[in-house]
Amino acid sequence: MGHPRISGTGTILATAAEAPGILFEAIFYIAIAAEAMTAALAAGRRSMDWFGVCMIACVTALGGGTTRDVILNHYPLIWVANPYLLLLVCGAALLTIPLVRIIARLRWTFLVLDALGLIVFTIIGCDIGISLGEPPIIVIVAGMVTGCVGGVLRDVLCNEVPLLFSSELYATVSIVTGAIYLGGLDFGLPRDGMVVAAFVVGFPLRIAAIVFKWGMPKFVFDKEGW
Repeated sequence: MGHPRISGTGTILATAAEAPGILFEAIFYIAIAAEAMTAALAAGRRSMDWFGVCMIACVTALGGGTTRDVILNHYPLIWVANPYLLLLVCGAALLTIPLVRIIARLRWTFLVLDALGLIVFTIIGCDIGISLGEPPIIVIVAGMVTGCVGGVLRDVLCNEVPLLFSSELYATVSIVTGAIYLGGLDFGLPRDGMVVAAFVVGFPLRIAAIVFKWGMPKFVFDKEGW
């Protein structure tokens, strides 16, 4: 009862990282735009119309934060409190259409931006959970949902097996990042320092997972041999 609520992206970012401030906020917006562009490419592979491109982009870029807010009963939703995020996401998605041949070649650029975005979104999700007084496990889950669920929704809507469940470590990186961030705060370490620590651990871990193709053990069931 009486937990302070964080409403609006600006407040979220200011609360999540006071010292890195401008850099943290810049990464947030760049990552949102990058998510929208990669989602637009996924929509293009499914030959969707422009509305479909924008819809998939919004679900991908904002779906994690929306899902988190609904689960935690945290309102208004991030894009309702900040409608300009819809303009940013749709603008980036539509810009992808005329620039598709260039953007499609920048695979590593978008992988790096996605890795940075994963850390930022995880921290923001954790801060929302903290602000609501949730227990540690829910705080970490809030961070993971914020960072990962948008991609799952994108893949489901594009009729694909979510990469989260079949590709390199992703959700695990988010969980590790959230645990480090929250653990440091619980020990009374400075918030700014824990933001830096989250990046120092989470970002290289995600990049290493991509390069070395680290993934969770897979469950393979061959019904023919049963």
